[in-house]
Amino acid sequence: MNPLVLENVSITAPAAAVSLISDFNLIVNPGEIVTIMGKSGIGKSTLLSFIGGHLDRGFSASGTVRIGTRNISDIPAERRRVGILFQDDLLFPHLSLGDNLAFGLSAEVRGRGRRRRQVEEALENAGLAGFADRDPATLSGGQRARVALMRTLLARPDALLLDEPFSKLDNELREDFREFVFAHGKERQLPVLMVSHDEADGDAAGDRRIRL
Repeated sequence: MNPLVLENVSITAPAAAVSLISDFNLIVNPGEIVTIMGKSGIGKSTLLSFIGGHLDRGFSASGTVRIGTRNISDIPAERRRVGILFQDDLLFPHLSLGDNLAFGLSAEVRGRGRRRRQVEEALENAGLAGFADRDPATLSGGQRARVALMRTLLARPDALLLDEPFSKLDNELREDFREFVFAHGKERQLPVLMVSHDEADGDAAGDRRIRL
């Protein structure tokens, strides 16, 4: 895997006189989890949106985002191969768990049998073997969160962004899911960039912590 590289990134909010983020540089190495912390409204989630290609209209941004030597700054979000987890799991309520996971499968995975096997493996990795036909509404918050991560990983991202995905879980679930996410990121040697307001998230990640 390759590092996630940010070079001279600046982001200005609509009608703002000063930049939210100015000349920001960062390298996140494969298997590393870097935590960005700071008060609400300082630009943490906006930075992730820029990296992922989802920056809201009205914001202006400059700088370069690379994964290894591949410049992804100006290509559509769906071609960047950057996965992101949000506070909400965003599972499709009208689809079964299996179909939710199949939606995330990389286009490189072809053939009905191969796609089905990868979905089944993802469910097993999430501790939900045999749940392919289940309605997402029948799962606990922690189970839904694990499915959301596996769907993201099935897309074979080259980097993983975490936008406070643990904040809506209670303390016990938060600790378990945090461990689950970090373990999968390190196992796949993904560069992981997390934004959080919770010091415990940074403590659990164990790698570098940056304050905006």
